[in-house]
Amino acid sequence: MDRPLKISIIGVKGYPYVYGGYETLIKELVERLIHKNVQITVYCHRSLFKERPVSYQNVQLVYMPSIELKAFTQLVHSFLSTIHACFQKNDVLFYVNAANGPLGIITRLFGIKTVINVDGMEWLRPKWKGIGAKYYQIAAKMATQYFDIVVTDAYEMKKTYLELFNKQTTMIAYGADKVQTAPLELLQKWGLATNEYYLIVGRLIPDNNAHLIVEAFLSIKSNKKLVIVGDDIFNDPYASNIKNIISHNKHSNQLIFTGYVKDAAVLSALYQHSFIYLHGHEFGGTNPTIVKAMAEGTCILALNTRFNREVLQEGRIGDFFEKDAKSLANKMIEAEASEITEASENNWVKNYKENSPMGIKDIYQWDYIAEQYYQSFTSLQHEGNF
Repeated sequence: MDRPLKISIIGVKGYPYVYGGYETLIKELVERLIHKNVQITVYCHRSLFKERPVSYQNVQLVYMPSIELKAFTQLVHSFLSTIHACFQKNDVLFYVNAANGPLGIITRLFGIKTVINVDGMEWLRPKWKGIGAKYYQIAAKMATQYFDIVVTDAYEMKKTYLELFNKQTTMIAYGADKVQTAPLELLQKWGLATNEYYLIVGRLIPDNNAHLIVEAFLSIKSNKKLVIVGDDIFNDPYASNIKNIISHNKHSNQLIFTGYVKDAAVLSALYQHSFIYLHGHEFGGTNPTIVKAMAEGTCILALNTRFNREVLQEGRIGDFFEKDAKSLANKMIEAEASEITEASENNWVKNYKENSPMGIKDIYQWDYIAEQYYQSFTSLQHEGNF
């Protein structure tokens, strides 16, 4: 039997870790790759784990320290993890996050093969201004120069990297969990009823546009509620401002802030029983929450970006709003009006709920995604440079 392929994963919070797009990606990959004669090590943030077992379900775990400041915590952790990993017997180092691009210089010096998932266009996000934005763009470019395989998670992002950095990347999308029916009883603590609330899921950061969604919702004087799932672990002023709007608004009983929801069944119930999932994510490729919304049979209203249009098949799987509160408000008014019509062809909320699961084709299924990553890893092994 061939010796196992040895992979170390760098750039995530850790394993197992229940919340976060990258962490979910790694969880889904690891659970499949360990059955393919692959030995996996995941580098974890020491500060996030009170208990630190050396392994979990046949995955080796290494806990590295960092500087607990927003701008530096991930990069410092990845740097220390890289130094450690370069002195281990790894065949491939798999990184997530374009910020880790410069670390490819180190792995090149050690002759270690590398794969990196670069995610979205971080340099355009409002939270990274000035030096931070410039660093992300330089880091992304360096990833294309020093990593053996660069993974983008959408065809539109693949085009972006070709246009900006003249780099052909490998497109591997983000996936969705298998869906089971989740009972409404799971939402009792918030007093929610089926089709009686709009839903937001995601971090409270400017480019997810929660402020715009809240403004639009309050402007239409709806009888429904708006449920916001997510937070920001660094308590940024933007997140604090959203929370203040919720707590001080005269309609605050209609605005429900859940914080993070770590129970997968409860999160599924929130999607499945919502009236409409409102997706304000602006930058990036295939966003995890929009794929999950499709899998859960949710009616999706998404910000009109080329990435969201790709995932929602140009409107076949969901609808779009422009980046202003009035545009979204008009769509919400239209949706509530369509809800009371008896003609099913005019009830587009119902129609999108029926159509959205059809968007989960091969490229958004975890088995297919894991196989694509496996082929990428083994292609480096077959180059015979280990």
